Amino acid sequence: MKDKVMNRWSTYEPFYVPFNGYKVADIVITSHAISRWTERVESEEATIEHICAFLWDKLKTNRIQPYYANEKDVYTIDEDLVMVAEFMELKQETDIAGNPLHKLIVVTFLGRISQDIQLRDLKAYYSWLRHSRRMTLVKHGRKHK
Repeated sequence: MKDKVMNRWSTYEPFYVPFNGYKVADIVITSHAISRWTERVESEEATIEHICAFLWDKLKTNRIQPYYANEKDVYTIDEDLVMVAEFMELKQETDIAGNPLHKLIVVTFLGRISQDIQLRDLKAYYSWLRHSRRMTLVKHGRKHK
């Protein structure tokens, strides 16, 4: 999304949005995140451009918040949509002061809290997922013997 043409006059530094201690200058969306977007968020608009525009708007208006105060990989958008993301430094890109710029890599969208009550407590949700997968593997292991 970073390579989009921007019509701005007298711009001497790259565009970035400060977010959670990072200076986000680019958004990368994984193919897994796109598939989860179509399954769990919005099936009609599943293009990279639409998702990036949505995220840029939410970043600029400060409507993305960390899910837990001490973790930096799970975020809520508008206190409803849960997103897993990570940050990486952009190579050879800095702001005017020489501070590094970052790209936001969206790993996946877990879904909406308003639609999936289990997302209210992610630790319990992940514990439940691990247990259900383990039990599924145990059941399949029994069938093969």
